[in-house]
Amino acid sequence: MAVAELYTQYNRVWIPDPEEVWKSAEIAKDYRVGDKVLRLLLEDGTELDYSVDPESLPPLRNPDILVGENDLTALSYLHEPAVLHNLKIRFAESKLIYTYSGIILVAMNPYKQLPIYGDAIIHAYSGQNMGDMDPHIFAVAEEAYKQMVRNNKNQSIIVSGESGAGKTVSARYAMRYFATVSKSSTNAHVQDKVLASNPITEAVGNAKTTRNDNSSRFGKYTEISFDERNQIIGANMRTYLLEKSRVVFQSENERNYHIFYQLCASAQQSEFKHLKLGSAEEFNYTRMGGSTIIEGVNDRANMIETQKTFTLLGFREDFQMDVFKILAAILHLGNVQIIAVGNERSAVSEDDSHLEVFCELLGLESGRVAQWLCNRKIITNSETVVKPMTRSQAINARDALAKKIYAQLFDFIVERINQALQFSGKQHTFIGVLDIYGFETFDANSFEQFCINYANEKLQQQFNLHVFKLEQEEYMKEDIPWTLIDFYDNQTVIDLIEAKMGILELLDEECLLPHGTDENWLQKLYNNFVNKNALFEKPRMSNTSFIIQHFADKVEYKCEGFLEKNRDTVYDMLVEILRASKFHLCANFFQENPVPSSPFGSAITVKSAKPVIKPNNKHFRSTVGSKFRSSLYLLMETLNATMPHYVRCIKPNDEKLPFEFDSKRIVQQLRACGVLETIRISAQSYPSRWTYIEFYSRFGILMTKQELSFSDKKEVCKVILHRLVQDSNQYQFGKTKIFFRAGQVAYLEKLRLDKLRQGCVVIQKHIRGWLQRKKFLRERRAALIIQQYFRGQQTVRKAVTATALKEAWAAIIIQKYCRAHLVRNLYQLIRVAAITIQAYTRGFLARRRYRKMLEEHKAVILQKYARAWLVRRRFQNIRRFVINIQLTYRVQRLQKKLEDQNRENHGLVEKLTSLAALQAGDVEKIQKLESELDRAAAHRQNYEEKGKRYKASVEEKLAKLQKHNSELEIQKEQIQLKLQEKTEELKEKMDNLTKQLFDDVQKEERQRTLLEKSFELKTQDYEKQIRFLKEEMKALKDEKMQLQRQLEGERVTSDGLKGEVARLSKQAKTISEFEKEIELLQTQKIDVEKHVQSQKREMREKMSEITRQLLESYDIEDVRSRLSPEDLEHLNEDGELWFAYEGLKKATRILESHLQSQKDCYEKEIEALNFKVVHLNQEINHLQKLFREENDINESIRHEVTRLTSENMMIPDFKQQIAELEKQKQDLEIRLNEQSENMKGKPEELSNQLNHNQEEEGTQRKTVEAPNEMHTKEKEKLMDNIQETQEASEHLRRRFETESEVKSSFRQEASRLTVEHRDLEEVLDMKDRVIKKLQDQVKTLTKTIEKTNDVHLSSGPKEYLGMLEYKREDEAKLIQNLILDLKPRGVVVNMIPGLPAHILFMCVRYADSLNDANMLKSLMNSTINGIKQVVKEFMKNNSLRQNKNCLNNFDLSEYRQILSDVAIRIYHQFIIVMENNIQPIIVPGMLEYESLQGISGLKPTGFRKRSSSIDDTDAYTMTSILQQLSYFYSTMCQNGLDPEIVRQAVKQLFFLIGAVTLNSLFLRKDMCSCRKGMQIRCNISYLEEWLKDKNLQNSLARETLEALSQAAWLLQVKKTTDSDAKEIYERCTSLSAVQIIKILNSYTPIDDFEKRVTSSFVRKVQALLNSREDSSHLMLDTKYLFQVTFPFTPSPHALEMIQIPSSFKLGFLNRL
Repeated sequence: MAVAELYTQYNRVWIPDPEEVWKSAEIAKDYRVGDKVLRLLLEDGTELDYSVDPESLPPLRNPDILVGENDLTALSYLHEPAVLHNLKIRFAESKLIYTYSGIILVAMNPYKQLPIYGDAIIHAYSGQNMGDMDPHIFAVAEEAYKQMVRNNKNQSIIVSGESGAGKTVSARYAMRYFATVSKSSTNAHVQDKVLASNPITEAVGNAKTTRNDNSSRFGKYTEISFDERNQIIGANMRTYLLEKSRVVFQSENERNYHIFYQLCASAQQSEFKHLKLGSAEEFNYTRMGGSTIIEGVNDRANMIETQKTFTLLGFREDFQMDVFKILAAILHLGNVQIIAVGNERSAVSEDDSHLEVFCELLGLESGRVAQWLCNRKIITNSETVVKPMTRSQAINARDALAKKIYAQLFDFIVERINQALQFSGKQHTFIGVLDIYGFETFDANSFEQFCINYANEKLQQQFNLHVFKLEQEEYMKEDIPWTLIDFYDNQTVIDLIEAKMGILELLDEECLLPHGTDENWLQKLYNNFVNKNALFEKPRMSNTSFIIQHFADKVEYKCEGFLEKNRDTVYDMLVEILRASKFHLCANFFQENPVPSSPFGSAITVKSAKPVIKPNNKHFRSTVGSKFRSSLYLLMETLNATMPHYVRCIKPNDEKLPFEFDSKRIVQQLRACGVLETIRISAQSYPSRWTYIEFYSRFGILMTKQELSFSDKKEVCKVILHRLVQDSNQYQFGKTKIFFRAGQVAYLEKLRLDKLRQGCVVIQKHIRGWLQRKKFLRERRAALIIQQYFRGQQTVRKAVTATALKEAWAAIIIQKYCRAHLVRNLYQLIRVAAITIQAYTRGFLARRRYRKMLEEHKAVILQKYARAWLVRRRFQNIRRFVINIQLTYRVQRLQKKLEDQNRENHGLVEKLTSLAALQAGDVEKIQKLESELDRAAAHRQNYEEKGKRYKASVEEKLAKLQKHNSELEIQKEQIQLKLQEKTEELKEKMDNLTKQLFDDVQKEERQRTLLEKSFELKTQDYEKQIRFLKEEMKALKDEKMQLQRQLEGERVTSDGLKGEVARLSKQAKTISEFEKEIELLQTQKIDVEKHVQSQKREMREKMSEITRQLLESYDIEDVRSRLSPEDLEHLNEDGELWFAYEGLKKATRILESHLQSQKDCYEKEIEALNFKVVHLNQEINHLQKLFREENDINESIRHEVTRLTSENMMIPDFKQQIAELEKQKQDLEIRLNEQSENMKGKPEELSNQLNHNQEEEGTQRKTVEAPNEMHTKEKEKLMDNIQETQEASEHLRRRFETESEVKSSFRQEASRLTVEHRDLEEVLDMKDRVIKKLQDQVKTLTKTIEKTNDVHLSSGPKEYLGMLEYKREDEAKLIQNLILDLKPRGVVVNMIPGLPAHILFMCVRYADSLNDANMLKSLMNSTINGIKQVVKEFMKNNSLRQNKNCLNNFDLSEYRQILSDVAIRIYHQFIIVMENNIQPIIVPGMLEYESLQGISGLKPTGFRKRSSSIDDTDAYTMTSILQQLSYFYSTMCQNGLDPEIVRQAVKQLFFLIGAVTLNSLFLRKDMCSCRKGMQIRCNISYLEEWLKDKNLQNSLARETLEALSQAAWLLQVKKTTDSDAKEIYERCTSLSAVQIIKILNSYTPIDDFEKRVTSSFVRKVQALLNSREDSSHLMLDTKYLFQVTFPFTPSPHALEMIQIPSSFKLGFLNRL
């Protein structure tokens, strides 16, 4: 297609613009060849007639679909405006700072911190192919690392750009990437040291300039060394052209090197006070630029960081202080005041404080320094002359000394860093990172800019050759004819600078002359190159400068200072003074035979890939130019021997504003850094390159049906291209790719868009037509209705008048009656005729129908019954066949069941025999227990007799007490009589004393109420104690009754067991009889089948006979007589039809009854068989139930035996306790008698004393005689006595009002009672402690009895204890076979889950049973160590048998935490293994694979992957992910993993899938489209279906995909209005604000029909999201692990039943 044909209406072009460099315009009129102007429409709406030349038409603009591409070479039109516009869209709108340009990474400085450099981003790029992810410095670093690993070839990353473009940061991130991905677990500090070298070199080599706050003022090549395992082992650094002039001079708004300001900011700290520094404003060398502070930078904090990195690299504090001393000395040297003495001389005062500090710090003599700063020595052949210097010359000498000292210090620090990063091993490969200055041009350019541009010329030449080489390799690989491409070769510029008699050589030659000047050197340049070399020019208006045409631009250099800077001389006397310094570091700087300055030379052995020009060896070794040229040769030699990777850093604006795009500045840098040259080289050939699959997927819409029918997609692509693009020179077919010339992809995109637009127009046409048709019909219908009503109304209005209405009404009435009469007559006539016709017609039809019915009725009846008989016969045959099949199937099932039952019965018989033997042993034990029970009963009877005797004695004592009580009552009555007499005498006295007594009575009343309350409280306490004792007695009675009932139950169960055993033995004998019966049933079944077949034959023969007999048996005449005349009419003349019908009916009835009887017989037989089978099943279940019951009974018998024996052991202790309590009781009785004698005169005291004694006696009796039933009566009597005494006390209380003596005695008695109550409480406490001791003794006795019983039982049949016996020497073999050598496949698949754990626990139980602590500890430690090499509350749900399996002697709680930690470690290792297996599948399956085929046509990427980046592995799909998940799930289930742990593992895997997919989506702009959101949502639904299929919905795995689901929704939702922004804010709760904005900025339309997200909409969403307080991190942490919990699941396996497989090779273990 001709280029002119593309300039059609509506296409857009770029035209130059003085402000924006290029601006867009739309073609308003088609261009024809020969037109002088091009009619354009600008974006502001104005029209422009743009004059054109047919040879140079304005560049065309790419379609919007191609704008914002990751790779500039993917653009169809490759030219400067397209590149600039693409960078602007990505940088200013999408906030993307990285873009590929072929093999170059273009990095724009955002002047803002971005969250795209975290460890998560590094891991996301690690292992990815270049071009799969969004452009990034990490992608370039990964490409270099991958090629180094694959090809074992050294790599280089060349980072270039002008000051402020971000070179240092890019190089730092590249080195950080290498340190992260190649980290060694054994030598991790090496990476830290490599990274720590950056802050030091930045502190001493970076400074603030007008363009950059952290500008590198030197070039640096850092070589990172790797070993054979591709892990960092060390590094080395080479520096180039330090800007020494900055030490003594800074331009306005610039600073000196950072280290000076850091030192001044820390001057007040104690360790720096001896340096005698102040603020930076006090020193000439730091205040010259007028800007000592950088906004946002803390120099003091940076100083601390610098010191830390010094320490990290191994530099001691004394070394650091030596460095700081030299730096401080330089600052003080700059403040030394030089005074002019006349015009020819100058002087320095020896009292100058800064001079003294300078000499003190460096160990110099201040007098000599002051002398030689102002004088210099000239040595000739005959004499030595000391020549004084002027003030300006002395200042220059001082500054030269400062520069020299700083340069030596800088080289020394770099040398020490290299020593710290040295490595002992052998270097296998290396990756070099070159951070070097870019092309520079200023208003005044000097020697530094000349050297920098010279270095860039060399690098540009190497870059051009490399790009040319890659292009050639690509063409050769695809078998495309290679045509020589014209590219810019800057060898002529390089020759101008470095060739013989070039600029550098003439400069060195002039420096050798004693009186050489800049003007003489410049004149030589004019003479040699003006008008002789086209690249060298002389400015028209200047005689002190020259112009060189560099590859990037013309640069004018001023010759002033060239010679001085090239010489870089310091006067000899000053050097000798410094050489004689007492400060060793300063003295070493100026030794005559220094160590070679290139530590790199010995460490590197590289072989150049191309020959380089060797430097001239004759002389000029000492000048700066010659040194720089030599180091540049070495650098180029290194780069040519490595595989280079290019990073071009671009400074977007000079104001350092974030994301501001200055087109002029950027175009200038693009031209200078070689990006446009790469584009130009690509555009000359075939810049757009597509694989056949990509082309087929994208442009399949342009193919015809015939073309799509071809199977070979490659041939289809060729056919369609031949049809669409007539000029075959516009494309070339390679092996795997199609190569297009510039503009062809845009043309194909236009055709594709036209086809899509055409399809959309057709769809819209039909839809709009249908809508318009529908609207038209609705409007037409409405118009007709309106017209109808309107016309009717109009007609009515015209015709209606008064007379006309009257006439019309009259005429209507007349017509009505007339017409009615005529119609009525006509109707009657017609009605009569119709009735007549209907009568005759209906009669005819009825007669005809009657005759027809007579003819058809008989045949229908016969057919009905015949067909019914046939259907019934067919149904019976089918049912009989089905029944036979069912019988055979059921008999087979019965046979199988009987065989299974026979096998189970054999096992049961064996178990019954063993049970019978055990039963015999149990009978003996029961007999022994019965004899022991008899003895216990005899003891009990003796004990009851003693109780009865004790009761009788107590009753006698109570009778005596009652008598004594009656005597006391008599005495009380006598006393009362005396009191009455006294009261009569005292009545008169009482009247006088009533007032006084009234007051006393009130007081006494209050005291009485208090005493009553206290007494009531005490009585309540005593009542509680009595109730408690009663409850204890009742509980003891119940226990006793339970024991008796249990003994009786045991006797009954033992008798029942004997009967059951006998019955079981009988039933076992009947099993063989059942088998015989089944065989008989089978033979009967066969006979029945034969019988059925014979009956079928017989039935057919009998049919004819039965019908014949029935017909003969009927008397025809008799039948006819019984029929009515109506019935006879239905018969024919002979009557044979009716008789045949009756015969058939009778025959069918007989057959039906016969078949029914047979069916009933068969059903009964089947029911009998089923009943027998059910009966057999019941018998087997009953046998199993009896077996289980017998086991349970045996267990209960053992428990009862142990408990009874323990109780029998306690009986002597109880007897002893009873004897002691009886003694206490006798003591109490003695005390009671003594108190009764003392209290004869005091009845109140006596009654109270009796009350408390009885209570005390009662409590003691209750504690002692609790097991006896007889004590209840005694307690009741005691309660009656207590109530009586309470009543007596109440009676006495009434008398207290008048008797003060009785009151005082009552108070004394109450206090005494409280004391006795406390004593009783102490006694009860003592009893409680005694009971606890007895309980402990009972427990120990039960244990010993159980052991003796186990020993006794072992003599019977062998029973396994759930232990495994092993020897100490077999322990290592046990761990080896059971843990280390056990594989998860093979034998383990067939064993029960957790079998090794059960075996180990059985061994632990054995060690515990031996009570051997050392053996147990050794086994546990060996187990834990074995588990480590290969990579809770537990009693609640156990059975009684499992509870017995617990350890008895050792507590393993100390190992529980260790085992828990080991389990967590195994779980994490298991998760890591699964993650490593599934992680490579996630991105291809979830993102790249099209689950919904055909909805996402591939967008043109155009990225030309390097050969090393192409992954040849098979493509993964969503099915691969689901298969991998299913494999993990089945593996976990097969190995018996707990369901809860399975759910947690699945949740962790789903989190990984969501996080990896989302992270990749953030870093892949080409994936952020609406259709890709649909694909992701579809894949999420597949994962949800998988969860549902595996019944894992409650594992919370679905929730981990919520963020990914919201991201997919965000890609699909509309993004235009305010309501859309609000919906995004409300819906996307699982995504952070950073992530939402990233997706919106990365959204990329696949077709022109989709719209980009506008920056205004992004700002709206961002404003809504500002209120959120969520994470500022972009990436999700894929290494995050959810907390794991291990649930307790009781083991379903009994230890004593476990069998050890022979495959375990554990024959040395013995079951106990």
